[in-house]
Amino acid sequence: MPTRQELYAAYELPDRSRSRVRMNFVESADGAATLEGRSGPLGGEGDRDLMQVLRAMADVVVVGAGTVRAEGYSSVDVAGADAGWRRTKGVEPQPAFAVVSRALNLEPDAPVFAEADRPPVVVTCAGAPTAARTALEAVAEVMVCGDGDTVDLGAMLAGFAERGWTQVLCEGGPHLFGTLLDGGLVDEVCLTIAPRFVGGSAGRIARGAPESDRRFALAHALTDDEGFVFLRYVTPSPVYAAMPSASRIV
Repeated sequence: MPTRQELYAAYELPDRSRSRVRMNFVESADGAATLEGRSGPLGGEGDRDLMQVLRAMADVVVVGAGTVRAEGYSSVDVAGADAGWRRTKGVEPQPAFAVVSRALNLEPDAPVFAEADRPPVVVTCAGAPTAARTALEAVAEVMVCGDGDTVDLGAMLAGFAERGWTQVLCEGGPHLFGTLLDGGLVDEVCLTIAPRFVGGSAGRIARGAPESDRRFALAHALTDDEGFVFLRYVTPSPVYAAMPSASRIV
């Protein structure tokens, strides 16, 4: 299993001053994004370690409202050595947390709000229900991105950058990933392949994006003792030009 130090070295960011969207997903070997309706059961110890490392590297963790409800999100805080890594980099002690929701179908007393050490940011649009928005403003900061009934994700990222949140980690769900992908807003995809074959009708990690040949480069492939494979795909852009070619740590 890769050590914490190996994970930090493998996922190191080439330049924190540049805005970047990094996706993190786990899927089964046959492409299922969920098992029994959730992604959590697909993961393992190495996958959970990687999630904490990626959160430690992020300025803000972004999740779609449907995934927040399905996975029972609460805090995204990091601790121990991961919090220590943030201190050495001179960044805020904890990453911010943002929930994207067009319909604002979120309960103000949900764990994501009730158990948060700092109020999350709810990203929505001008057409969101007024009553729901008012209720959430008591437990979160509501950020309006988009004049109509659709959340403008480009405006969201610009708003994050204005706050100094350049390193964006998105943990799903598939519809949010699909929208970011279709908008050309994804810089990295960190994908864990679980040694499981699920079958059934589970969807893929990206939904809603029209079919297109969107090409990424493989930065590395790591494995652990449980048979998980950790892949890091990056866009073929100048910011990654100095990175070494794909490597493997077995």
